[in-house]
Amino acid sequence: MADLNQRLEQKLQQKLSPQQIQLIKLLELPVVELEQRVKKELEDNPALEIAEYEDEDKDFDKEEKREDNDENTEINEDEYNDDILENEKTDSIDDVMPLEDQYDDPEEIPAYKLKDNNYGEETDSPQTFYSVGQSFQEYLLTQLSELSLSEKDRQIAEYIIGNIDDTGYLRRNLENIVSDLIFLQGLEVPIEKLEEILHIIQENFEPAGVGARDLQECLILQIKRKLKENPNDKILNLTLTILNDFFEPFSKKHYKKIKEKIDIDDDTLRAVINKVLKLTPKPGNAYAPQSKKNVYQIIPDFILYIRDGKPVVELYSSNVPPLRVNKDYEKMLQNFQKKRKQAKEEKEASNFIKKKVNNANWFIDAIEQRKRTLERTMQAILEYQYEFFQTGDEDKLKPMILKDIADKTALDISTISRVANSKYIQTPYGIYPLKYFFSEGLENSEGEEVSTRKIKSILKDAIEKENKQKPLTDEKLAKLLQEKGYKIARRTVAKYREQMGILVARLRKEV
Repeated sequence: MADLNQRLEQKLQQKLSPQQIQLIKLLELPVVELEQRVKKELEDNPALEIAEYEDEDKDFDKEEKREDNDENTEINEDEYNDDILENEKTDSIDDVMPLEDQYDDPEEIPAYKLKDNNYGEETDSPQTFYSVGQSFQEYLLTQLSELSLSEKDRQIAEYIIGNIDDTGYLRRNLENIVSDLIFLQGLEVPIEKLEEILHIIQENFEPAGVGARDLQECLILQIKRKLKENPNDKILNLTLTILNDFFEPFSKKHYKKIKEKIDIDDDTLRAVINKVLKLTPKPGNAYAPQSKKNVYQIIPDFILYIRDGKPVVELYSSNVPPLRVNKDYEKMLQNFQKKRKQAKEEKEASNFIKKKVNNANWFIDAIEQRKRTLERTMQAILEYQYEFFQTGDEDKLKPMILKDIADKTALDISTISRVANSKYIQTPYGIYPLKYFFSEGLENSEGEEVSTRKIKSILKDAIEKENKQKPLTDEKLAKLLQEKGYKIARRTVAKYREQMGILVARLRKEV
Protein backbone atom coordinates (compact mmCIF):
# COMPACT_ATOMS: atom_id res chain seq x y z
CA MET A 1 0.00 0.00 0.00
CA ALA A 2 1.38 3.37 -0.97
CA ASP A 3 2.33 5.77 1.84
CA LEU A 4 0.11 8.80 2.23
CA ASN A 5 1.81 12.08 3.04
CA GLN A 6 1.32 15.78 2.77
CA ARG A 7 3.71 18.30 1.31
CA LEU A 8 3.69 21.99 0.48
CA GLU A 9 4.59 23.04 -3.07
CA GLN A 10 4.94 26.50 -4.53
CA LYS A 11 4.02 26.77 -8.21
CA LEU A 12 3.98 29.75 -10.52
CA GLN A 13 1.08 29.55 -13.00
CA GLN A 14 -0.13 32.07 -15.50
CA LYS A 15 -3.84 32.16 -16.13
CA LEU A 16 -5.60 34.39 -18.62
CA SER A 17 -8.56 36.41 -17.47
CA PRO A 18 -11.81 36.36 -19.49
CA GLN A 19 -10.98 39.90 -20.69
CA GLN A 20 -7.57 38.79 -21.98
CA ILE A 21 -9.10 35.81 -23.77
CA GLN A 22 -11.68 38.10 -25.34
CA LEU A 23 -8.95 40.48 -26.55
CA ILE A 24 -6.92 37.60 -28.04
CA LYS A 25 -9.95 36.40 -29.98
CA LEU A 26 -10.72 39.91 -31.24
CA LEU A 27 -7.12 40.43 -32.36
CA GLU A 28 -7.34 37.40 -34.65
CA LEU A 29 -10.47 38.67 -36.42
CA PRO A 30 -10.22 40.50 -39.76
CA VAL A 31 -12.46 43.53 -40.21
CA VAL A 32 -15.39 41.62 -41.78
CA GLU A 33 -15.55 39.07 -38.96
CA LEU A 34 -15.15 41.88 -36.42
CA GLU A 35 -18.27 43.55 -37.81
CA GLN A 36 -20.19 40.30 -37.36
CA ARG A 37 -18.81 39.85 -33.84
CA VAL A 38 -19.89 43.37 -32.84
CA LYS A 39 -23.33 42.77 -34.32
CA LYS A 40 -23.70 39.53 -32.34
CA GLU A 41 -22.60 41.22 -29.11
CA LEU A 42 -25.17 43.98 -29.67
CA GLU A 43 -27.87 41.35 -30.11
CA ASP A 44 -26.81 39.31 -27.06
CA ASN A 45 -26.15 42.13 -24.59
CA PRO A 46 -28.96 44.67 -24.05
CA ALA A 47 -26.58 46.85 -21.97
CA LEU A 48 -24.48 47.51 -25.09
CA GLU A 49 -25.60 49.96 -27.77
CA ILE A 50 -24.35 52.05 -30.67
CA ALA A 51 -23.15 55.47 -29.50
CA GLU A 52 -24.57 57.21 -32.58
CA TYR A 53 -28.12 56.92 -31.23
CA GLU A 54 -27.57 59.96 -29.01
CA ASP A 55 -26.62 62.13 -31.98
CA GLU A 56 -29.64 60.92 -33.93
CA ASP A 57 -31.94 61.84 -31.02
CA LYS A 58 -30.45 65.33 -30.92
CA ASP A 59 -31.01 65.76 -34.64
CA PHE A 60 -34.61 64.62 -34.21
CA ASP A 61 -35.17 67.12 -31.38
CA LYS A 62 -33.69 69.90 -33.52
CA GLU A 63 -36.03 69.03 -36.36
CA GLU A 64 -39.09 69.14 -34.05
CA LYS A 65 -38.11 72.54 -32.64
CA ARG A 66 -37.51 73.92 -36.13
CA GLU A 67 -41.01 72.83 -37.22
CA ASP A 68 -42.65 74.31 -34.08
CA ASN A 69 -40.94 77.67 -34.51
CA ASP A 70 -41.04 77.75 -38.32
CA GLU A 71 -43.19 80.88 -38.51
CA ASN A 72 -41.44 82.84 -35.77
CA THR A 73 -37.81 81.79 -36.17
CA GLU A 74 -35.39 82.81 -38.88
CA ILE A 75 -34.05 79.84 -40.82
CA ASN A 76 -30.33 79.19 -40.37
CA GLU A 77 -28.80 78.84 -43.84
CA ASP A 78 -26.19 76.24 -42.82
CA GLU A 79 -28.77 74.01 -41.11
CA TYR A 80 -31.07 74.36 -44.11
CA ASN A 81 -28.35 73.26 -46.53
CA ASP A 82 -27.43 70.34 -44.26
CA ASP A 83 -31.06 69.23 -44.25
CA ILE A 84 -31.22 69.31 -48.03
CA LEU A 85 -28.07 67.20 -48.32
CA GLU A 86 -29.43 64.74 -45.76
CA ASN A 87 -32.73 64.45 -47.63
CA GLU A 88 -30.88 63.75 -50.87
CA LYS A 89 -29.24 60.74 -49.18
CA THR A 90 -32.59 59.29 -48.10
CA ASP A 91 -33.43 55.93 -49.63
CA SER A 92 -36.01 55.84 -52.40
CA ILE A 93 -39.42 54.20 -51.89
CA ASP A 94 -38.12 51.15 -53.75
CA ASP A 95 -35.48 50.68 -51.04
CA VAL A 96 -37.61 51.23 -47.93
CA MET A 97 -40.86 49.56 -49.03
CA PRO A 98 -41.13 46.02 -50.43
CA LEU A 99 -42.07 45.91 -54.11
CA GLU A 100 -45.26 43.94 -53.47
CA ASP A 101 -46.53 46.59 -50.99
CA GLN A 102 -46.27 49.39 -53.55
CA TYR A 103 -49.00 47.90 -55.73
CA ASP A 104 -52.43 46.57 -54.81
CA ASP A 105 -52.29 43.90 -57.49
CA PRO A 106 -48.96 42.10 -58.19
CA GLU A 107 -49.89 41.99 -61.88
CA GLU A 108 -49.73 45.79 -61.93
CA ILE A 109 -45.97 45.77 -61.19
CA PRO A 110 -44.23 47.21 -64.28
CA ALA A 111 -42.12 44.73 -66.25
CA TYR A 112 -38.94 46.79 -65.87
CA LYS A 113 -39.22 46.48 -62.07
CA LEU A 114 -38.94 42.70 -62.37
CA LYS A 115 -35.77 42.68 -64.47
CA ASP A 116 -32.39 41.94 -62.86
CA ASN A 117 -30.94 45.45 -63.06
CA ASN A 118 -34.07 47.47 -63.88
CA TYR A 119 -32.56 48.46 -67.22
CA GLY A 120 -35.73 47.73 -69.14
CA GLU A 121 -34.08 45.54 -71.74
CA GLU A 122 -32.75 42.00 -71.95
CA THR A 123 -29.04 41.44 -71.32
CA ASP A 124 -26.91 38.49 -72.30
CA SER A 125 -25.79 36.33 -69.40
CA PRO A 126 -23.80 33.09 -69.31
CA GLN A 127 -25.86 29.91 -69.31
CA THR A 128 -26.22 28.27 -65.92
CA PHE A 129 -27.10 24.67 -65.25
CA TYR A 130 -28.47 24.87 -61.74
CA SER A 131 -31.32 26.52 -59.94
CA VAL A 132 -30.85 28.66 -56.84
CA GLY A 133 -30.02 26.42 -53.88
CA GLN A 134 -30.03 23.21 -55.96
CA SER A 135 -27.23 20.82 -55.04
CA PHE A 136 -25.23 18.90 -57.61
CA GLN A 137 -26.85 15.62 -56.53
CA GLU A 138 -30.31 17.16 -56.97
CA TYR A 139 -29.31 18.24 -60.46
CA LEU A 140 -28.29 14.65 -61.27
CA LEU A 141 -31.52 13.26 -59.80
CA THR A 142 -33.48 15.63 -62.04
CA GLN A 143 -31.76 14.07 -65.05
CA LEU A 144 -32.45 10.59 -63.66
CA SER A 145 -36.19 11.31 -63.59
CA GLU A 146 -36.07 11.85 -67.36
CA LEU A 147 -34.78 8.29 -68.04
CA SER A 148 -37.00 5.24 -68.51
CA LEU A 149 -35.71 2.79 -65.90
CA SER A 150 -37.31 0.05 -63.83
CA GLU A 151 -38.02 0.81 -60.17
CA LYS A 152 -35.10 -1.36 -59.03
CA ASP A 153 -32.66 0.19 -61.54
CA ARG A 154 -33.80 3.65 -60.50
CA GLN A 155 -33.17 2.77 -56.83
CA ILE A 156 -29.66 1.57 -57.72
CA ALA A 157 -28.97 4.72 -59.77
CA GLU A 158 -30.15 6.95 -56.90
CA TYR A 159 -27.73 5.24 -54.54
CA ILE A 160 -24.84 5.63 -57.00
CA ILE A 161 -25.68 9.32 -57.44
CA GLY A 162 -25.70 9.72 -53.65
CA ASN A 163 -22.05 8.61 -53.65
CA ILE A 164 -20.99 11.12 -56.34
CA ASP A 165 -19.32 14.14 -54.73
CA ASP A 166 -19.62 17.80 -55.75
CA THR A 167 -16.63 17.51 -58.10
CA GLY A 168 -18.43 14.82 -60.12
CA TYR A 169 -16.41 11.77 -59.02
CA LEU A 170 -17.75 8.47 -57.67
CA ARG A 171 -15.67 8.16 -54.51
CA ARG A 172 -16.95 4.76 -53.28
CA ASN A 173 -15.92 1.60 -55.12
CA LEU A 174 -18.58 -0.68 -56.56
CA GLU A 175 -17.73 -3.62 -54.26
CA ASN A 176 -18.63 -1.49 -51.23
CA ILE A 177 -21.79 -0.23 -52.91
CA VAL A 178 -22.87 -3.88 -53.43
CA SER A 179 -22.54 -4.42 -49.66
CA ASP A 180 -24.33 -1.14 -48.88
CA LEU A 181 -27.33 -2.08 -51.02
CA ILE A 182 -27.63 -5.47 -49.28
CA PHE A 183 -27.45 -4.16 -45.71
CA LEU A 184 -29.16 -0.78 -46.10
CA GLN A 185 -31.82 -1.41 -48.71
CA GLY A 186 -32.11 -5.21 -48.86
CA LEU A 187 -31.15 -5.29 -52.54
CA GLU A 188 -28.84 -8.03 -53.78
CA VAL A 189 -27.25 -6.58 -56.90
CA PRO A 190 -24.38 -8.18 -58.87
CA ILE A 191 -21.43 -5.91 -59.58
CA GLU A 192 -22.08 -6.27 -63.33
CA LYS A 193 -25.48 -4.63 -62.83
CA LEU A 194 -23.84 -1.74 -60.97
CA GLU A 195 -21.39 -1.31 -63.86
CA GLU A 196 -24.31 -1.19 -66.29
CA ILE A 197 -26.18 1.49 -64.31
CA LEU A 198 -22.97 3.49 -63.81
CA HIS A 199 -22.30 3.44 -67.57
CA ILE A 200 -25.82 4.80 -68.17
CA ILE A 201 -25.02 7.72 -65.85
CA GLN A 202 -21.59 8.29 -67.40
CA GLU A 203 -22.86 8.20 -71.00
CA ASN A 204 -26.06 10.22 -70.62
CA PHE A 205 -25.73 12.66 -67.76
CA GLU A 206 -24.38 16.20 -67.82
CA PRO A 207 -21.70 17.30 -67.27
CA ALA A 208 -19.56 14.99 -69.38
CA GLY A 209 -17.21 13.04 -67.11
CA VAL A 210 -19.63 12.71 -64.21
CA GLY A 211 -19.46 9.38 -62.38
CA ALA A 212 -15.77 8.85 -63.15
CA ARG A 213 -13.70 7.00 -60.56
CA ASP A 214 -10.39 8.67 -61.33
CA LEU A 215 -8.91 11.44 -63.49
CA GLN A 216 -8.07 9.10 -66.38
CA GLU A 217 -11.63 7.81 -66.64
CA CYS A 218 -12.99 11.37 -66.32
CA LEU A 219 -10.93 12.61 -69.30
CA ILE A 220 -11.74 9.53 -71.37
CA LEU A 221 -15.47 9.99 -70.80
CA GLN A 222 -15.27 13.59 -72.02
CA ILE A 223 -13.33 12.61 -75.15
CA LYS A 224 -15.84 9.83 -75.91
CA ARG A 225 -18.69 12.36 -75.62
CA LYS A 226 -16.90 14.59 -78.15
CA LEU A 227 -16.33 11.62 -80.47
CA LYS A 228 -20.08 11.02 -80.60
CA GLU A 229 -20.38 14.36 -82.39
CA ASN A 230 -17.20 13.98 -84.50
CA PRO A 231 -16.45 10.23 -84.83
CA ASN A 232 -13.92 10.79 -87.64
CA ASP A 233 -11.83 13.43 -85.89
CA LYS A 234 -8.26 12.06 -86.06
CA ILE A 235 -6.93 14.14 -83.17
CA LEU A 236 -9.81 13.10 -80.90
CA ASN A 237 -9.24 9.42 -81.74
CA LEU A 238 -5.51 9.79 -81.13
CA THR A 239 -6.19 11.57 -77.83
CA LEU A 240 -8.44 8.68 -76.74
CA THR A 241 -5.68 6.18 -77.60
CA ILE A 242 -3.06 8.12 -75.63
CA LEU A 243 -5.34 8.52 -72.60
CA ASN A 244 -6.19 4.81 -72.68
CA ASP A 245 -2.73 3.36 -73.32
CA PHE A 246 -0.19 6.01 -72.28
CA PHE A 247 -1.87 7.98 -69.51
CA GLU A 248 0.98 7.70 -66.98
CA PRO A 249 3.81 8.88 -69.28
CA PHE A 250 1.46 11.54 -70.71
CA SER A 251 0.59 12.90 -67.25
CA LYS A 252 4.30 12.99 -66.34
CA LYS A 253 5.15 14.69 -69.64
CA HIS A 254 7.36 11.86 -70.89
CA TYR A 255 6.49 12.87 -74.44
CA LYS A 256 9.58 11.31 -75.98
CA LYS A 257 8.41 7.81 -74.99
CA ILE A 258 4.96 8.44 -76.46
CA LYS A 259 6.38 9.69 -79.78
CA GLU A 260 8.60 6.62 -80.03
CA LYS A 261 5.69 4.23 -79.38
CA ILE A 262 3.09 5.85 -81.68
CA ASP A 263 5.39 7.54 -84.21
CA ILE A 264 3.86 11.03 -84.24
CA ASP A 265 5.46 14.44 -84.74
CA ASP A 266 5.56 17.39 -82.34
CA ASP A 267 2.69 19.26 -84.05
CA THR A 268 0.35 16.27 -83.69
CA LEU A 269 1.31 15.76 -80.05
CA ARG A 270 0.82 19.47 -79.40
CA ALA A 271 -2.71 19.21 -80.86
CA VAL A 272 -3.46 16.28 -78.52
CA ILE A 273 -2.21 18.26 -75.52
CA ASN A 274 -4.45 21.21 -76.48
CA LYS A 275 -7.46 18.86 -76.63
CA VAL A 276 -6.73 17.54 -73.14
CA LEU A 277 -6.16 21.04 -71.73
CA LYS A 278 -9.70 22.00 -72.81
CA LEU A 279 -11.21 19.16 -70.75
CA THR A 280 -12.47 19.61 -67.19
CA PRO A 281 -10.66 17.64 -64.47
CA LYS A 282 -13.50 18.30 -61.98
CA PRO A 283 -16.71 18.46 -64.04
CA GLY A 284 -19.02 18.97 -61.06
CA ASN A 285 -17.42 22.27 -60.02
CA ALA A 286 -19.21 24.24 -62.77
CA TYR A 287 -22.59 23.04 -61.45
CA ALA A 288 -22.08 23.71 -57.75
CA PRO A 289 -24.44 26.28 -56.18
CA GLN A 290 -23.05 29.81 -56.08
CA SER A 291 -22.92 29.74 -52.29
CA LYS A 292 -20.49 26.81 -52.36
CA LYS A 293 -18.07 28.33 -54.82
CA ASN A 294 -14.77 29.52 -53.44
CA VAL A 295 -15.30 33.22 -54.01
CA TYR A 296 -13.56 35.49 -51.57
CA GLN A 297 -13.94 39.23 -51.25
CA ILE A 298 -11.00 40.87 -49.52
CA ILE A 299 -11.85 43.79 -47.25
CA PRO A 300 -8.61 45.55 -46.17
CA ASP A 301 -8.00 46.13 -42.48
CA PHE A 302 -5.62 49.02 -43.20
CA ILE A 303 -5.45 51.66 -45.92
CA LEU A 304 -2.19 53.31 -46.99
CA TYR A 305 -2.24 56.87 -48.34
CA ILE A 306 0.64 58.90 -49.76
CA ARG A 307 0.36 62.42 -48.35
CA ASP A 308 2.99 65.01 -49.29
CA GLY A 309 5.20 62.18 -50.51
CA LYS A 310 4.99 60.31 -47.18
CA PRO A 311 3.10 57.03 -46.57
CA VAL A 312 0.39 57.23 -43.91
CA VAL A 313 -1.60 54.23 -42.62
CA GLU A 314 -5.15 54.32 -41.28
CA LEU A 315 -7.16 51.53 -39.68
CA TYR A 316 -10.25 50.70 -41.76
CA SER A 317 -13.30 50.21 -39.57
CA SER A 318 -16.07 52.21 -41.25
CA ASN A 319 -18.67 49.49 -40.64
CA VAL A 320 -17.74 48.98 -36.97
CA PRO A 321 -19.93 51.43 -35.04
CA PRO A 322 -18.78 53.28 -31.90
CA LEU A 323 -20.17 51.55 -28.81
CA ARG A 324 -21.29 52.66 -25.35
CA VAL A 325 -23.04 51.26 -22.30
CA ASN A 326 -26.80 51.80 -22.24
CA LYS A 327 -27.52 54.70 -19.84
CA ASP A 328 -30.80 53.17 -18.64
CA TYR A 329 -28.95 50.05 -17.51
CA GLU A 330 -26.33 52.18 -15.74
CA LYS A 331 -29.07 54.10 -13.88
CA MET A 332 -30.84 50.87 -12.90
CA LEU A 333 -27.59 49.43 -11.56
CA GLN A 334 -26.93 52.61 -9.55
CA ASN A 335 -30.46 52.50 -8.08
CA PHE A 336 -30.05 48.86 -7.04
CA GLN A 337 -26.67 49.58 -5.45
CA LYS A 338 -28.14 52.43 -3.36
CA LYS A 339 -30.58 50.03 -1.68
CA ARG A 340 -29.17 48.44 1.48
CA LYS A 341 -31.73 45.70 1.62
CA GLN A 342 -32.95 43.93 -1.50
CA ALA A 343 -35.57 41.28 -2.07
CA LYS A 344 -34.56 38.03 -3.77
CA GLU A 345 -35.98 39.18 -7.12
CA GLU A 346 -34.18 42.51 -6.83
CA LYS A 347 -30.85 40.76 -6.12
CA GLU A 348 -31.28 38.57 -9.19
CA ALA A 349 -32.13 41.59 -11.34
CA SER A 350 -29.20 43.52 -9.86
CA ASN A 351 -26.76 40.67 -10.58
CA PHE A 352 -28.09 40.31 -14.12
CA ILE A 353 -27.74 44.04 -14.88
CA LYS A 354 -24.30 44.18 -13.26
CA LYS A 355 -23.10 41.25 -15.36
CA LYS A 356 -24.40 42.79 -18.60
CA VAL A 357 -22.93 46.21 -17.83
CA ASN A 358 -19.56 44.68 -16.95
CA ASN A 359 -19.58 42.60 -20.13
CA ALA A 360 -20.40 45.70 -22.16
CA ASN A 361 -17.54 47.64 -20.57
CA TRP A 362 -15.12 44.75 -21.14
CA PHE A 363 -16.15 44.45 -24.77
CA ILE A 364 -15.78 48.18 -25.42
CA ASP A 365 -12.34 48.16 -23.75
CA ALA A 366 -11.31 45.11 -25.79
CA ILE A 367 -12.37 46.78 -29.05
CA GLU A 368 -10.37 49.90 -28.14
CA GLN A 369 -7.34 47.88 -27.12
CA ARG A 370 -7.56 45.87 -30.35
CA LYS A 371 -7.58 49.13 -32.30
CA ARG A 372 -4.51 50.46 -30.47
CA THR A 373 -2.62 47.18 -30.89
CA LEU A 374 -3.36 46.99 -34.63
CA GLU A 375 -2.36 50.62 -35.17
CA ARG A 376 0.81 50.17 -33.15
CA THR A 377 1.81 47.02 -35.04
CA MET A 378 1.03 48.44 -38.48
CA GLN A 379 2.93 51.63 -37.70
CA ALA A 380 5.97 49.55 -36.78
CA ILE A 381 5.70 47.57 -40.04
CA LEU A 382 5.38 50.85 -41.96
CA GLU A 383 8.52 52.25 -40.34
CA TYR A 384 10.44 49.01 -40.91
CA GLN A 385 9.42 48.72 -44.59
CA TYR A 386 9.26 52.49 -45.19
CA GLU A 387 11.08 52.43 -48.54
CA PHE A 388 8.68 49.85 -49.96
CA PHE A 389 5.56 51.71 -48.83
CA GLN A 390 6.94 54.93 -50.28
CA THR A 391 7.71 53.50 -53.73
CA GLY A 392 5.97 50.11 -54.08
CA ASP A 393 9.27 48.61 -55.29
CA GLU A 394 9.50 44.99 -54.07
CA ASP A 395 13.30 45.17 -54.22
CA LYS A 396 13.08 47.65 -51.33
CA LEU A 397 11.54 45.05 -49.00
CA LYS A 398 13.83 44.29 -46.05
CA PRO A 399 14.14 40.93 -44.31
CA MET A 400 11.69 41.10 -41.41
CA ILE A 401 10.54 38.49 -38.92
CA LEU A 402 7.92 38.59 -36.16
CA LYS A 403 10.57 39.23 -33.52
CA ASP A 404 11.66 42.44 -35.25
CA ILE A 405 8.18 43.96 -34.91
CA ALA A 406 7.72 42.50 -31.41
CA ASP A 407 10.92 44.24 -30.27
CA LYS A 408 9.89 47.49 -31.94
CA THR A 409 6.41 47.54 -30.36
CA ALA A 410 7.30 45.87 -27.04
CA LEU A 411 4.51 43.37 -27.72
CA ASP A 412 4.66 39.59 -27.53
CA ILE A 413 5.55 37.65 -30.69
CA SER A 414 2.25 35.73 -30.43
CA THR A 415 0.38 39.06 -30.45
CA ILE A 416 2.22 40.18 -33.61
CA SER A 417 1.42 36.81 -35.19
CA ARG A 418 -2.29 37.22 -34.42
CA VAL A 419 -2.32 40.74 -35.88
CA ALA A 420 -0.54 39.62 -39.07
CA ASN A 421 -2.79 36.61 -39.56
CA SER A 422 -5.57 37.08 -42.13
CA LYS A 423 -5.18 40.89 -42.20
CA TYR A 424 -4.74 42.92 -45.39
CA ILE A 425 -3.56 46.41 -46.29
CA GLN A 426 -4.72 48.40 -49.30
CA THR A 427 -1.96 50.47 -50.93
CA PRO A 428 -1.66 52.47 -54.16
CA TYR A 429 0.33 49.49 -55.47
CA GLY A 430 -2.22 46.80 -54.66
CA ILE A 431 -3.72 44.86 -51.74
CA TYR A 432 -1.23 42.82 -49.69
CA PRO A 433 -1.64 40.39 -46.77
CA LEU A 434 0.43 41.53 -43.80
CA LYS A 435 2.26 38.20 -43.95
CA TYR A 436 3.68 39.36 -47.27
CA PHE A 437 6.03 41.78 -45.51
CA PHE A 438 7.56 39.09 -43.28
CA SER A 439 10.45 37.15 -44.79
CA GLU A 440 13.82 35.75 -43.79
CA GLY A 441 17.11 37.30 -44.79
CA LEU A 442 19.95 36.06 -46.97
CA GLU A 443 23.40 37.56 -47.49
CA ASN A 444 24.68 38.22 -50.99
CA SER A 445 28.32 38.14 -52.13
CA GLU A 446 28.77 41.75 -51.01
CA GLY A 447 27.68 40.96 -47.44
CA GLU A 448 24.33 42.78 -47.76
CA GLU A 449 21.27 41.12 -46.26
CA VAL A 450 18.44 40.79 -48.78
CA SER A 451 14.91 39.46 -48.41
CA THR A 452 14.15 35.93 -49.56
CA ARG A 453 11.21 37.51 -51.39
CA LYS A 454 13.71 39.13 -53.76
CA ILE A 455 15.31 35.71 -54.37
CA LYS A 456 11.87 34.29 -55.19
CA SER A 457 11.22 37.18 -57.55
CA ILE A 458 14.46 36.41 -59.43
CA LEU A 459 13.55 32.71 -59.60
CA LYS A 460 10.05 33.45 -60.90
CA ASP A 461 11.39 35.81 -63.54
CA ALA A 462 13.99 33.25 -64.70
CA ILE A 463 11.37 30.48 -64.95
CA GLU A 464 8.98 32.72 -66.91
CA LYS A 465 11.72 33.52 -69.45
CA GLU A 466 13.12 29.97 -69.74
CA ASN A 467 12.95 27.85 -72.90
CA LYS A 468 9.87 25.72 -72.23
CA GLN A 469 11.24 22.91 -74.38
CA LYS A 470 14.32 22.79 -72.13
CA PRO A 471 13.19 24.21 -68.75
CA LEU A 472 15.74 25.10 -66.09
CA THR A 473 16.38 22.48 -63.43
CA ASP A 474 16.79 23.43 -59.77
CA GLU A 475 20.54 22.94 -60.13
CA LYS A 476 20.71 25.35 -63.07
CA LEU A 477 18.56 27.86 -61.18
CA ALA A 478 20.95 27.66 -58.22
CA LYS A 479 23.92 28.36 -60.53
CA LEU A 480 22.04 31.30 -62.06
CA LEU A 481 21.50 32.80 -58.59
CA GLN A 482 25.14 32.23 -57.68
CA GLU A 483 26.17 34.13 -60.81
CA LYS A 484 24.01 37.03 -59.57
CA GLY A 485 25.85 36.99 -56.24
CA TYR A 486 23.45 34.93 -54.12
CA LYS A 487 24.96 31.89 -52.40
CA ILE A 488 22.11 29.43 -52.39
CA ALA A 489 21.91 25.63 -52.49
CA ARG A 490 19.84 23.55 -54.90
CA ARG A 491 17.65 22.26 -52.04
CA THR A 492 16.86 25.84 -51.02
CA VAL A 493 15.90 26.65 -54.63
CA ALA A 494 13.55 23.65 -54.61
CA LYS A 495 11.99 24.85 -51.34
CA TYR A 496 11.37 28.38 -52.69
CA ARG A 497 10.00 26.98 -55.96
CA GLU A 498 7.52 24.77 -54.09
CA GLN A 499 6.47 27.69 -51.88
CA MET A 500 5.64 29.65 -55.05
CA GLY A 501 3.64 26.70 -56.45
CA ILE A 502 5.94 26.20 -59.45
CA LEU A 503 6.32 22.68 -60.84
CA VAL A 504 9.62 20.86 -61.34
CA ALA A 505 11.41 21.31 -64.68
CA ARG A 506 10.12 18.02 -66.13
CA LEU A 507 6.48 19.01 -65.58
CA ARG A 508 7.04 22.51 -66.98
CA LYS A 509 8.27 21.07 -70.26
CA GLU A 510 6.26 21.84 -73.39
CA VAL A 511 6.40 20.24 -76.85
